[in-house]
Amino acid sequence: MAPSPADGLGVKPLDGGWGWVVVFGAHISIGFAYSMPKVLPIFFKEIQEDLGTTSSEISLISSIMLAAIYGAGPISSVLVNRYGSRPVVIAGGLMCGLSIMAASFGNSIIFLYLCISVIGGCGLSFNLNASVTIISKYFLVRRPLANGLAMAGSPVFLCCLAPLNQYLQDAFGWRGSLLIIGALVLNCCVAGSLMRPVDGACKTSSDTLQAGADEEQTPDAGASPCWVKNACSFLDLSIFRDRGFAIFLLANVMFIFGAYSPFVFLSDYSISRGVDDYSAAYLLSIMGFVDMIVRPSTGLIASSKWVRPRIQYLFSFAIILNGACHLTCPLMTSYTLLVVYVVFFGLSFGMVFALMFECLMDLMGSERFPSAVGLFTIIECFPVLVGPPVAGFLVDIYHNYEYLFIMCGSVILTGGVLALLLNLCHFHALRKKEEGKKSKGGGPSQSDAEKQAQAE
Repeated sequence: MAPSPADGLGVKPLDGGWGWVVVFGAHISIGFAYSMPKVLPIFFKEIQEDLGTTSSEISLISSIMLAAIYGAGPISSVLVNRYGSRPVVIAGGLMCGLSIMAASFGNSIIFLYLCISVIGGCGLSFNLNASVTIISKYFLVRRPLANGLAMAGSPVFLCCLAPLNQYLQDAFGWRGSLLIIGALVLNCCVAGSLMRPVDGACKTSSDTLQAGADEEQTPDAGASPCWVKNACSFLDLSIFRDRGFAIFLLANVMFIFGAYSPFVFLSDYSISRGVDDYSAAYLLSIMGFVDMIVRPSTGLIASSKWVRPRIQYLFSFAIILNGACHLTCPLMTSYTLLVVYVVFFGLSFGMVFALMFECLMDLMGSERFPSAVGLFTIIECFPVLVGPPVAGFLVDIYHNYEYLFIMCGSVILTGGVLALLLNLCHFHALRKKEEGKKSKGGGPSQSDAEKQAQAE
């Protein structure tokens, strides 16, 4: 559908209106993007027996898929800047849905890597980055809440797809299940059609949205200079000199390294503890249900004037809680205790992902956010590629799942503690610097003005 015309005053209200429909579309696309690597491991045991692979080889399906989701971020960002979010999400839904359907006919693990992990992961990356970008264009004051509601798509879909996948596997086997799941993913194309571009009037009504103006222009022959300019600005490596971004990146690299291995091996670990298949699948659903509530709640809390200036500390606390949660998992010897584990797992995991992109926007500002998110995602592909295979390697060596939870928890906890301590030092230094500027009569920077507008 075409963008709605501006009103008579030439100004369209922000933080609402069609933006909530966009949030709903982002909820669907982000839900598939983040939940697919978590629910596909339900099929891994049967695929492993059918194709004769090892635990580390089969875990590469999820890790390569996650690496593709993060690694294709720069390509997705450039395409969004050029064509807008709507066509990118539709293209991503087609890529992922058709590739998963094609994987159902595969007879080798390499073919599954290509279809599910590489092509499907790139399609999910298009969905994720385009959805996050368009939300930042529709919302400012309510952006943490909008991000929280959109990111809640991951636990909602996890809660639904985990038992559904178990049922499909029992009824149709892993091949028939992949065929059905691939067809479901095509709904991302419908979600993409809801992502109406922001009007030029809406963009000009707020300085904070000026950086996203290129998305809404209709491509023509004269747009090439803007395309070249956007590509060059995207490759700007000067953001690595920003100390806050470096701290954020360090914490996230350590978190991502250990974040997804528990999803990959949780079902097998619980089965090894004597839990039946369906109860093991419901553990993911319970985790997803908790995560579903936590993400919008965290976004709402982060929007408050007391928490918004301290959002980096809340993010560090969430990472610490997630790491401590995994360290206690080997102590959970019964199904009741495993339920307690997944509740706190969902609580901490939901907090981290509800705050992740908001913290990045808070650090970099809207002008540098597209460049920062592209570089952030491409760097994240390395720890997410290495983490699950390392965990699977530990399982192959020791034939025990406890060591992978200890490894993941230790790495994540260390990253959270480092982020908390380094942020304390960083913001203390910033306060000293701002006090020095005020004493010299310097005015507020653009980033400071934006943060003040967000607080109001």
